[in-house]
Amino acid sequence: MTTADKEKYKCLLPLMANGNEEQDGEYKGPSPGALLEPLFKLSSCSYRIESYWTYEVCHGKYIRQYHEEKETGQKLSIQEYYLGKMMKKSTTEAGENQEEKESTESPKEIYTKNIEGQMTPYYPVEMINGTPCSLKQNQPRSSTVMYICHPESKHEILSVAEVTTCEYEVVILTPLLCNHPKYRFRTSPINDIFCQSMPGSPLRPQSLVKLEHQKEEIKSPLKPNKEEEQQLLREKFSTIHKPVTVGSQQQVTVGTTHISRLTDEQLIKEFLSGSYCFHGGVGWWKYEFCYGKYVHQYHEDKDTGKTTVVVGTWKADEHQEWAKKNLARAYMTTPDGVQTVKTVSHFYGGGDVCEVSEQPRQVIVKLKCKESESPHAVTVYMLEPQTCQYILGVESPVICKILDTADENGLLSIPN
Repeated sequence: MTTADKEKYKCLLPLMANGNEEQDGEYKGPSPGALLEPLFKLSSCSYRIESYWTYEVCHGKYIRQYHEEKETGQKLSIQEYYLGKMMKKSTTEAGENQEEKESTESPKEIYTKNIEGQMTPYYPVEMINGTPCSLKQNQPRSSTVMYICHPESKHEILSVAEVTTCEYEVVILTPLLCNHPKYRFRTSPINDIFCQSMPGSPLRPQSLVKLEHQKEEIKSPLKPNKEEEQQLLREKFSTIHKPVTVGSQQQVTVGTTHISRLTDEQLIKEFLSGSYCFHGGVGWWKYEFCYGKYVHQYHEDKDTGKTTVVVGTWKADEHQEWAKKNLARAYMTTPDGVQTVKTVSHFYGGGDVCEVSEQPRQVIVKLKCKESESPHAVTVYMLEPQTCQYILGVESPVICKILDTADENGLLSIPN
């Protein structure tokens, strides 16, 4: 190969890896229906909250779409539609019914769905006989529940889409299918090209050296020293979720991130100081939340670099004004009658100007306790109930340890 500067290099093109080597072998484990059977037997439900509707998927039972409204002095009003029900004799037979269905189908038939440009395998479960649809001569609503592998998920609803009138697709993230090699997320392999300079040519092309030098100049001049770099590495987040996108207008993003094994006390201290930030999100946009500092939305591209949108910044006086008119601290009563803080809400305003509304972006950050098998896990999701006005949910066992320190404005502190 010859560069524009007449430099010559000999390059070796690697054999193209398809990334599916471990899936080529014959799988002899449980069927997808059998893998999902524990979820159906638990009779557990997953929820997805949008600006108006709430979606409830009770696995192996039904899918419900509803809206609750209660005006002062009036009874609770519920508007609801069933998007489909599982046809079976009992909830424990859901997995068995699916296995019976599998036995009549080709065992090699794996359905796929295009998610974020990736053909993602999924396992379908049909739900029928929902609420009659007036737009289709009162035919019952029906849905296809698509279960896809996600190792760190908790059976979250990724998306709900009405593909045709009163017919729906519901995508569920579940770790149960990940035991089946044909349902694991297939990553695009990276194949390196190795080049060696020919006699009379520099080790590295001049244009490449110049480009790398320009990138270094663009970076912040305040570079951390070696000790700080090692500390940053120790505090680095290791995201385990796979890229998936949400198929509805009000975007909801769910991602689970594992935090390095700092001590609880150190972690709480650094979180509250804003020096330890939470990252999350799936699909094109990711999110960064630094307590008492800012909320950023960003996308990283290997060619164009990092694109960042400031969703909101922290100003104590603006939050206090907001807290005078809104609920900054919400309570719940435990089964033994003890009242504890359930969530705290913080206002971050003054973000980048929105192209649609021509107003600064703003976000309400809701911090909530969430018990987990991993004490160092955090779940981040974002709603956009109104254009460029967001709700960022942050749930973690770490938050459980500090929620009860919240004052009347919802501000947290280090527990005694």
